[in-house]
Formats: sequence, C-alpha cells, structure tokens
Amino acid sequence: MLDSYRLRLLVAVADTGSIAGAAATVGCSAAAASQQLAVLEREARAQLLERSARSVRLSNAGRLLTDHARRILADLDTAARAVAAAGSETAAHLRIASFATATRRVVAPAMIAMRRRHPGTELTFTEMEPEESVPAVAAGRVDVALTHQYAGFPGPSVRGLHEQLVFTDPLLLAVPATLAADPEPPGPAGAELRAYAGADWISGISAQGFQAVTEMACHVAGFEPRIRSRADTYPVQLDLVAAGLGVALVPRSAAARRPGVALLEITAPAHLARTVHVTTRTSDRSPAVAAFRQELVRHRRRGPGPP
Repeated sequence: MLDSYRLRLLVAVADTGSIAGAAATVGCSAAAASQQLAVLEREARAQLLERSARSVRLSNAGRLLTDHARRILADLDTAARAVAAAGSETAAHLRIASFATATRRVVAPAMIAMRRRHPGTELTFTEMEPEESVPAVAAGRVDVALTHQYAGFPGPSVRGLHEQLVFTDPLLLAVPATLAADPEPPGPAGAELRAYAGADWISGISAQGFQAVTEMACHVAGFEPRIRSRADTYPVQLDLVAAGLGVALVPRSAAARRPGVALLEITAPAHLARTVHVTTRTSDRSPAVAAFRQELVRHRRRGPGPP
C-alpha cells in the first residue's frame, strides 16, 4: 500500500523541481527525502524519478502517480476536515429526545440557548418516553435524552450509559377544588393518599411501565385505586380533575394552575417523586453532547413548577 507521506514528497518534488525543495516543503532533510522516495519506488514497483548528478525529474510513471496522488491527498484532507468537524461542538449534528414535560420546561429553552451559543450545531428532536429513549441512546439512534425514573420502578437497562441528575420532580395530588375545600380529606396544606382511597382516580393510558405510577403509589399507601378515567397527557388529566371526574397524581413540573383544581402536597407516602436525568452514552465524548448537557443543567431551575 502506498504511503501518504511519501506521496506528499513526490508531489513536492513535482512542485519544486528538486529533492531538496521537496524536503523543505515537508520538513525533513534531503537525505531522508531521498531515502523515502526510494522506498516509494519499491512500493510502486516502478521508477518514479530520473536522477542525474545535478537534477531530478519525474518519469512517465512518476507523473502518472503524481496526478493520482494529488487527488488522493485532497480526498484525505477533506476527510480529515469532515471528521474534525463531526467532533466539534460548532459543526455537529445532535439528536435529542425527551418526554413532553421536560421538553417544555427544560429541553426547549436549552435548545434555544444551544443554537445561540453554537450556531453551527444542527439540532433534531423526537418526543419519546424513557422506555423508548433509553434504548435509542444505547443503540446510537439518539445522542442525548431527558429521561425520568420513579423510585421502586424497574427501568430500562442503562448499561453503557451515563445518567446525570437534572432535577427532582415531586408528585402532587390534583383534586377538584370543591373536594379540597371539605374538612375531610385534608386541605391544601397536605394530603395523605389513603384519605382518597374512596375517590375516583384518573391515571395514564398504560397500566404498566412509568405510566402506572398511580397504581404503584396507591399500593404503597395501602389501597387499590378505583380508576375511572385514563388520559395520555397531564393537561388532559387536569382537565378531567377540573370537571370533577376524579383525582390524579401529577408531577410538579406538569402541574399548571387552573380553575377548579387544587394541587396538594403529598405527606404520605413520603418522598413520592421522579428523578429527571440527561442520559448519554458513556463512550460519547462529543463536545456538542457536553455542551448541550451543560445547557440542560443550566436550565434545570425551570423544572419543577407550581404550586
């Protein structure tokens, strides 16, 4: 196989007209250049230079190889620049995934800041729940994902992944305002879930995975919730609560205030919360990934919302 360094020497001979000039171009001694050109002739199995006591000129084979060498070296230089750009935060393609709540509170502001600070970085986004985004990061389909985990829930495997805590998102109990105003169960200062064991409940669409947090929390509190309604998003769940159709567990970051809904701090079971992480591949040392991770952490103050 022909060596690129020796090809550069041959091109330099063609450009300068001498071995000494070629040596000066690539930064070596004339003796070393002459030796390397001899090696190149052996590799090419052809006489590339016609030497005399006072001059050197390219042979027909030398001119042919020089033409090819110019194209080869140009391609190598282009490839080197492309690889360098791919590893640069200023010229990269960053694939981002997040669940809806974190997208509104953290990811969208971080993407705006990323575009302002690093305008050469191309950003693409896909909404995904952690059950999808964690495997997508591991498989290389996504570079950065905002994920969440509830204590006590089995989550996707994070082998080979790096998780950095962004914020902790406590769960609140959303109840119709009229129900919260009753002397029993407890008022807005706090609520025990078991005090609402007889209420109708609103939960996520799925009864499995992270969407089953309502069932899990109620089981910890010692009762089976009577789920009358299911909705895929927290805004719809809050609409149902406002309509008086039941009570619902809502992360603080998704608990937008609205008429007809009271948001209660949960006193028992204690420490009901989800942790929100930025998840990346451990092996991914891309400056763009590091820069976006910093933006997410910078904007984490926007995470938990009302009350």
